[in-house]
Amino acid sequence: MLDWWLLTVFGFLIGILASMTGVGGGVFIVPILTFFYGFVVNAATGTSLATIIFTAIASTFNYAKQKRVYYKTGLILVITTAPGASIGYWLGSIAKERLLAIVFGVFLILVALRTIISLIRNKTQEKAQNVKTDTELVHSGKTIAFGVGLGFFGGIASGLLGVGGGTLIVPIMTFALGMPIQFATATSMFTMIFTSISAVATASVLSVYSPSNPIDFPVALTLAAGSIIGAQVGAYTSKKISGKNLTLIFGIILLVAGANMIIKYW
Repeated sequence: MLDWWLLTVFGFLIGILASMTGVGGGVFIVPILTFFYGFVVNAATGTSLATIIFTAIASTFNYAKQKRVYYKTGLILVITTAPGASIGYWLGSIAKERLLAIVFGVFLILVALRTIISLIRNKTQEKAQNVKTDTELVHSGKTIAFGVGLGFFGGIASGLLGVGGGTLIVPIMTFALGMPIQFATATSMFTMIFTSISAVATASVLSVYSPSNPIDFPVALTLAAGSIIGAQVGAYTSKKISGKNLTLIFGIILLVAGANMIIKYW
C-alpha cells in the first residue's frame, strides 16, 4: 500500500487531466483507490464522486472567467444526469463487486479505444460549421431533447462507475449537440457539480444501510486538496496547448487501467 500523502500528488495530476478533458477524473481515482489502497469498488466509486465535486467546482470557477461554460444547456442536461447518477450509484450498490469491477474495466477500455481511434482518424478537432450558442441550443427543440435523453445514461455511468460522467457527457455535447469542444469540456465540469452531488447524496443515504461500504471523506478531501490546484492548471493550459499528445497518453492510460481492473477481478 502506498503512502497516504501521495493521494494529494495523484489528485493534482488527475485534476489537470480531468479539467483539460472534462472527464471528472474518476477513471483514474477508482483504479488508484482499488489497486494501491485496498478499497472495495463501491467505496472507491463513492469516494471518487465526492472528490469530483471539488474538482468540478474548481474547474468551473476558472472556465467561468474564460467565459467557456454553456450554463443554460448544462442546467437543462442536469435534469436527467443528476437523477441518473443517483440511480447509477444505487445499481452499483446492489451489484456484485466482481461484476462492477469488470463492467468498469470494459468501460475504460471502450472509452480508451474510442479516444485512440478518434485521434488516429483525426476526428478530435472541432468542426466549425453548425456551431450553436448556448441560447440557440436551449431553443433547438429536438436537438436539446436528444441531448437530455442521452444525458440520463451519462448520469447512470457517473453514479455506477464513479467517473463523474464526462466520458459520456463530452461526446454527447460535441457530437449530439454540436457544441465546440472547448466549451463542451468546460460545460461538462459544470454539470458534474450537480451530478456528483446527487450521487454522493444517494451514497450517503445508502451507507446508513450498508456501513461496510461508506464514502471515505478524509481520502476524498486529501485527493481534492491536490485536484483543486490541478484543475486550475488544467483549465488555464487547456486553451494554450495542443491536446493531441495528451489525448493519446490519456487513451493509453485508460486502456492499461481497464485491462488491469479486468485481470484483477476476472
